[in-house]
Amino acid sequence: MPMRTPTKEYYFNNWMTLLSQLPLLLFTLLNSILYPRISEKIRIAGSQVFILILFILTAILVKVPMVQDRFFSITMATIWFINSFGAVLQGSLFGLVGLLPQKYSTLFMSGQGLAGAFAALAMLMAIASDTDAQTAALGYFITPCVGTLVTLISYLLLPKLEFARFYLNKSKGQSYEVDASRELLSKGVQENGELSSQATDPVPNGSPCSPESDVARQAFVSMDAEQDKQVKSSVLEVLKKIWLMAFCITFVFTVTLSVFPAVTVDVKTVYEGKWENYFIPVCCFLLFNVMDWFGRSITSRVRWPSKESRLFPALVVSRVIFIPLLMLCNVQERQFMPVVFGNDWSFAIIMVFFSVSSGYCVCLSMSYAPQLVAPQDGETAGALMTFFLALGLSLGAALSFLLRSII
Repeated sequence: MPMRTPTKEYYFNNWMTLLSQLPLLLFTLLNSILYPRISEKIRIAGSQVFILILFILTAILVKVPMVQDRFFSITMATIWFINSFGAVLQGSLFGLVGLLPQKYSTLFMSGQGLAGAFAALAMLMAIASDTDAQTAALGYFITPCVGTLVTLISYLLLPKLEFARFYLNKSKGQSYEVDASRELLSKGVQENGELSSQATDPVPNGSPCSPESDVARQAFVSMDAEQDKQVKSSVLEVLKKIWLMAFCITFVFTVTLSVFPAVTVDVKTVYEGKWENYFIPVCCFLLFNVMDWFGRSITSRVRWPSKESRLFPALVVSRVIFIPLLMLCNVQERQFMPVVFGNDWSFAIIMVFFSVSSGYCVCLSMSYAPQLVAPQDGETAGALMTFFLALGLSLGAALSFLLRSII
C-alpha cells in the first residue's frame, strides 16, 4: 500500500467524499429512467453482482505494487463505480421497502446507519491487531465481498417468504387482505390523510390465505378495483406536496457531509500515546455512526415534531450551528480560525448531538414524505426523496472543500 503525505491524505478525504456522493446523485436520476424499463430483480441483483466484482478486484489490487498517483486514480475510479451501482441499488431498495408496512422503512434506515458503525469497528480491530497496512486493507475489502454475497443470496430468497409474497403481490393487485382493505376504507374517511394503525399491522394469523381473509376479499374487491383505477399524480404535483420534507432531507445531509468526515477526520487529540491511534476511529467514525443509528432508531418510538408542524423544518435548519462548532475544534493543520474547543471531551459531546440529530431528522423526513400524498403516489414520493437525499449528500461533499480551506 503506497504511503501518502498529509496533504495527499487531506485531498483524499475530500475527493473520496465527493466521488462517493456525486454518482449517487446522477445515478439516482438514472434509476428513475431505468425503473419502467428494467425489472426490479435485474436492478437490485445486477447492482449487487457488479458491486461484488468491484470489491473482488479491489481486494486483488491490494497486493499489486503501484506508484502513488496511479493508486489514487484507480481508488477514486473504484469509489465512483461502486457508488454508481450503489445508487441504483439504494433507489430500488427504497421502492421495495415502500411496499412493506411503515415500520420496515424505519428499520431499513436504521440498518443504513448501523453499516457505518460496522466499518468503524473493523478499523478499530485492524489498529488493535497491529497488522500491516496491506493485510488490513485486504481484510477491509474481503469483508464487504462476503457481506454483498450474503445480501444477494438473501434478496434472491426473499420471494420464498410468505410474508414478502403477501405484500409484494398486494402491490400488484394480486392479493386483497382484510387489513389492507380496511386501510383503504379508513383513508377515504380520514380528513387529515394520516395512515391508520392497521397499515402497519402484521399479516393476520401469520397468513394472508386464511378462510377469513377470503370472505374479506370478496367484500372489498369492488373498492380495491376502484382504487386501481385511480390515476397517479404527476411528479410535479407530488413534489408540491412533499417539498418541505424534500428540503429537510437535503439540508440535513448538506450540513452533515460538509463537515463529516472532511473536517472531523482532521481533529487531533490533546493526549499523546496509543490513544492518538484510536481517537479518530472512536470519537469520529464509531461515535458518529452509533449515535446516528440511535437517532434513526428513536423514530420507531417517538415522532416529534409532527409532519404538519413548522417546528420540524426549524429544527432541521438549526443544525447549521454544528458547522462552526466542529470547525472550532482542534482541527489540524489550520491557518485562519482559532481553536475554541481544544479538548477531546468537547469534540465528543458535539459529535454526539451532531450525529443523533442527523439520524433523527433524516428518518423523520423519509418516513413523513409518503404520508403527505395519496397511497398510489407513495412510490413517486419515495423516489423523489431518494433524489433529494442524494442531492444533499453531493452538496455537502462539495461544500466540504470550502469549509476545510477556510480553517
